[in-house]
Amino acid sequence: MPLSAQTFPAVPTPHVEETRFGKWFLKTETWRVHVLERAIADLVRLIPDRRDSYALVVDVGCGSGYSLPKLAQRFAPGELVGVDIDPQMLATARAEAARAGVAVRLVESSSSRMPLASGSVDLLFCHQTFHHLVEQEAALAEFLRVLKPGGLLLFAESTRRYIHSWMIRALFRHPMEVQRTAPEYLQMLRQAGFVVPESQVSYPYLWWSRGDLGVLERWFGVPPKADREETLLNLVAVKPS
Repeated sequence: MPLSAQTFPAVPTPHVEETRFGKWFLKTETWRVHVLERAIADLVRLIPDRRDSYALVVDVGCGSGYSLPKLAQRFAPGELVGVDIDPQMLATARAEAARAGVAVRLVESSSSRMPLASGSVDLLFCHQTFHHLVEQEAALAEFLRVLKPGGLLLFAESTRRYIHSWMIRALFRHPMEVQRTAPEYLQMLRQAGFVVPESQVSYPYLWWSRGDLGVLERWFGVPPKADREETLLNLVAVKPS
């Protein structure tokens, strides 16, 4: 498959840049397999009436680009676009796309001001990006703008419970004042205008999102509490037709 890449200048917007450790972590096998792959597999399962191909697929916050071949494989896009505000991450994503032989157009842009036409996107993938954004409501409005009527938003996020944990505070950097619980994220998406049926929502409780990294369950057979506060939220939202 021929590779094409194009980069546009960014429009500055409030965001919190990842730490050096965070950027390194985005290149690890733990990220690729236990975070990214499992989230995509869960999101695909939640898609209603999934099509064989989607004309325009956009990865918002594409980071190191490991998601790009996975999206190309599952959704066979006519065009694949990767958006990120960090030029260093885009350089890594460009190399990853070239290595995988995936055609992609790379856009240096904030999530709330994307140089994409209104009503042009069939499927928008937003994975572990939202908790870095300060202008979350503006980003959702932008997602709604660029999606076609009936278009899909695949949204995977860590909740406030996880982002506020001591381990994440120590190793990563986020705007703490905008973090939300799973119900608060759902409410925000619905208030923004997205349709989010409960049948298209998932609350995975993966080992890396737990305070003990899953040691109690994996080593000692102690199951997690049923009444816990969720650490992860996966959902497929739809722009109304």
